[in-house]
Amino acid sequence: MASAVLKVAVAGLSRCSRLTLVRAHSTTAPLHQGVPGSLWNLGRLNHIAIAVPDMEKATALYRDVLGATVSDKVPLPEHGVYTVFVELGNTKLELLHPLGEKSPIAGFLQKNKSGGMHHICIEVDDIKAAIVDLKAKNIRTLSAEPRIGAHGKPVMFLHPKDCDGVLVELEEA
Repeated sequence: MASAVLKVAVAGLSRCSRLTLVRAHSTTAPLHQGVPGSLWNLGRLNHIAIAVPDMEKATALYRDVLGATVSDKVPLPEHGVYTVFVELGNTKLELLHPLGEKSPIAGFLQKNKSGGMHHICIEVDDIKAAIVDLKAKNIRTLSAEPRIGAHGKPVMFLHPKDCDGVLVELEEA
């Protein structure tokens, strides 16, 4: 019965010369989604991080050429980076430049001389619950415990080999 109804519906659609498709667009409002029964929820995209070989040149591009609001350059020695945040309205870009010779960004820039996308940061409502849950699902983290990130909140990086080649940073909202 259901297949007969489906065939009639498809036949009716094929006769329509103009079919308007409605596409749902993403919103910038906080979206909390999680695995049913989970103790934590995935939130919004906080930022996209870009490793840059020349922080002043990159800052000038976004501020002077593109007209964005940019933060001051802030050193984060515990992460081995300098950061500048570029405000975009619906999210931010985080410009990263090496601070010290053991900086993870220095290694990235050795492989990618012109710089490029380094990681994405997604907010979670409970980072400790997220870490426990993800480790139980065999997602590796790059450190044993969360550290305080550029926004003064706990962060944890997930191994890119477990995230389809993308370095994912989780930040507690």
